[in-house]
Amino acid sequence: MEKSTSARRHFIKLSAMGIGSLAAAPVVQAMPISATYSADKKLRIVCVGAHPGDPEFGCGGTMAKYSDAGHKVTFLYLTKGEASDATKTYAEMAELRTKEAAVSCKILGATAMYAGQIDGNTVLDKNKNEEMTKMILALEPDIVFTQWPVDGHPDHQVTGLLPLTAWVRTERKFHLYFYEVNTGSETMGFTPTDYVDITALRERKKEAMFAHKTQDPINTYNDYFKPLEEFRGLEAGVKAAEAFIHFKAKGERSTIIGL
Repeated sequence: MEKSTSARRHFIKLSAMGIGSLAAAPVVQAMPISATYSADKKLRIVCVGAHPGDPEFGCGGTMAKYSDAGHKVTFLYLTKGEASDATKTYAEMAELRTKEAAVSCKILGATAMYAGQIDGNTVLDKNKNEEMTKMILALEPDIVFTQWPVDGHPDHQVTGLLPLTAWVRTERKFHLYFYEVNTGSETMGFTPTDYVDITALRERKKEAMFAHKTQDPINTYNDYFKPLEEFRGLEAGVKAAEAFIHFKAKGERSTIIGL
């Protein structure tokens, strides 16, 4: 038992993406991403979310770690969450939710951008693929995080596939990671490849989540994200963690240590 726990903790301490102890694979790990970057390189991170709150709730702790380390973090929201309250107009909700996002981004050290799609009516087609690819390339990212597309929410599905298409179209110019949101009720079939220890940033992430007052943050946190952070932490051997799927290029997928 002690050896198993020690091994998990060892993986959490590995260096990745030029940031000490940011992420680690739970079992076997091929060529570490840190080999691609020098320790003093400042990265450009783009985190795509369907609605204001999705990046914060899904991987706010990880994004805070990036910004604290001096890296540039941009939250690219596909919509402004216009359709989230039937008692208000789209314009009213867009104003409320973008204000909440501004507060949340300030807490996490991120910059907010919007792709201009409409909540509940997001589109995945040739034109939107081209638009998203241009937006992502303009930000010159080293790493893009986006939502896992196997999800019960149609907007989340679109949000996952648009950056995937950009990754393919640009011949994998950036690393691509998927994050989970509301696993068990929305995200499905999510089997992590990497974990980030967010124990020290848990309260700050919570503060950023609670800035989204229109999204019932207390119950959302208690019912979904608090237990999920602790469950992923158990998998990774720490108190609280966020989990990701690293979508690797073909050559990277064909490598297992020792073979």
